[in-house]
Amino acid sequence: MQDYLKAHQTWLVDFYQQRNWYRFSPLIRLNFLSEELGELSRDVRTIELGRDHPGKKVKNDVEKQANLKEELADCFVELLIICSKYEIEPEELMALSEAKFTKRFEND
Repeated sequence: MQDYLKAHQTWLVDFYQQRNWYRFSPLIRLNFLSEELGELSRDVRTIELGRDHPGKKVKNDVEKQANLKEELADCFVELLIICSKYEIEPEELMALSEAKFTKRFEND
């Protein structure tokens, strides 16, 4: 998985550079991430509570799941770009996360 993750990040950075999207600073990328998190929140709310919005089509479960995956992917993209901007390997973050939780709950 690590090779796939790195390959995807490399592809993503190249894709963004070709479109001149990579030029945006991490601070701006954080704003993009906030926007994507809002969209993710809307989709989770739709799945968990429903969404009664005039003029909007009621989505079936397959459409809801597809939208959820799309928004999770959009958030993931922004995180990978931010990692790239700071030269942080995503695998390092996964290892740090595991170590943090393992230490925090070592007495459980």
